[in-house]
Amino acid sequence: MNGDLFEFWFEWRSVIPRRGFRAVAALADLVDAGVQVLMIAGNHDCWGGEVLRRDVGVDYRFGPWRDTIGPWRAHIEHGDGLRPVEDRRYRMVKRILRNPLAIRSFRWLHPDLSTPLANGSSHASRNYAARDGGRGLRDAAGRIEAASSDLDVIVFGHSHVATVERLPRGAIYANPGSWLDTPSFLRVTDERIALRSWSGSAESADLNALDRSAEKPLPQL
Repeated sequence: MNGDLFEFWFEWRSVIPRRGFRAVAALADLVDAGVQVLMIAGNHDCWGGEVLRRDVGVDYRFGPWRDTIGPWRAHIEHGDGLRPVEDRRYRMVKRILRNPLAIRSFRWLHPDLSTPLANGSSHASRNYAARDGGRGLRDAAGRIEAASSDLDVIVFGHSHVATVERLPRGAIYANPGSWLDTPSFLRVTDERIALRSWSGSAESADLNALDRSAEKPLPQL
C-alpha cells in the first residue's frame, strides 16, 4: 500500500482513530494469515508507528522503499513533494508536520478535538487530482531512473492519475490511481505489470499492461 490508506491516522499512547478500525483489523487478519504487508507512509497517514508495526504487524515505512518484487528491482514512494516547483511550499509544511516536536505537541490535544480538525483539513486533498495530469510525477520518475539505471519499476501514488508507461531508459513508471474515485490497482507478476480496475475480484481485465524488458537484447537475425 503506497500511502493514504487512511483519511487521517495518528497514534496516541492508548487511542487510535475510530474510523480506521475496520481497515486496521483487516490488515491484522492478513498478517495473521501469513501475508507480508508493506505500507509506505503518505501525506495523510505519515504519523503511524508502533501500533501499525507492533500491534498490527505491518511493515510500515517512510519512503522511498527500494527492494525487489519478484524479479523486479523496484523503487516505491508515495510521491508527495517530488515536483521541484509546484511542491515547494508543501515541502516546507511537510518538514513541520513530520517534526518530532510537532507530533508530540499534537498528542496533547484530545482526540475528539484533534481528529475532526485533521479530517477537515485533509478532506479537500482526498478529492485532489493533479492539475498537470500526473506529468510532474512522471518527470520525477524519469529523474530517478536517470540516477539509478538498475531499476526496473518506479511506483508512485499521490497524484490520483492511473498510469503504466515505459520511461526513456526502459524502466516502467506505474501509478495505481485513486481507489476512491474509480477503484484500480497494480498487479505485478514475474512477466508484467498491469493496471486493473477492481470489479470484486483481482482477476479483472487489464486496463493497461507492460511486459518486463529482457535483461539482454536479442541477437540480430
